[in-house]
Amino acid sequence: MNPIIKINPLSADPTGLKYVIIISKFRNQWVFVRNKLRDTWEIPGGHIEPDETPDYAASRELREETGALEFNIHAVSDYSVEIEGIITTGRLYSAQILKLGNLPDFEIAEVILLDHLPVKLTYPLIQPILFESVIKSINSRKL
Repeated sequence: MNPIIKINPLSADPTGLKYVIIISKFRNQWVFVRNKLRDTWEIPGGHIEPDETPDYAASRELREETGALEFNIHAVSDYSVEIEGIITTGRLYSAQILKLGNLPDFEIAEVILLDHLPVKLTYPLIQPILFESVIKSINSRKL
């Protein structure tokens, strides 16, 4: 069953959001990560912990998953994904990474920089839609 993905305006009340996804660039290339347990590529992101705001979680996840030391990050939109009647929600971010350091020893095995989405994605029915949504937002801000 294909997921139903909805892109929503930023909510003033982030209660209920579970995830953050950070579409990031470094040196004019998109940043993707590979989890140690998989052979597929992902957009950096993760869970919002109970004591965190989405903004804090996004910054933390970007540091943990990419080794980003300096970056500019901002919220773009909220989103929901429904799969077999189960709905999860999160917030999309865009980030410009200014300085990368060593990759922390957490769940990420490696980082790659590309000018396009990788072919072998962990969530191939979801990640391209979220990626394109952020690209459209970035492009509309440039106008």
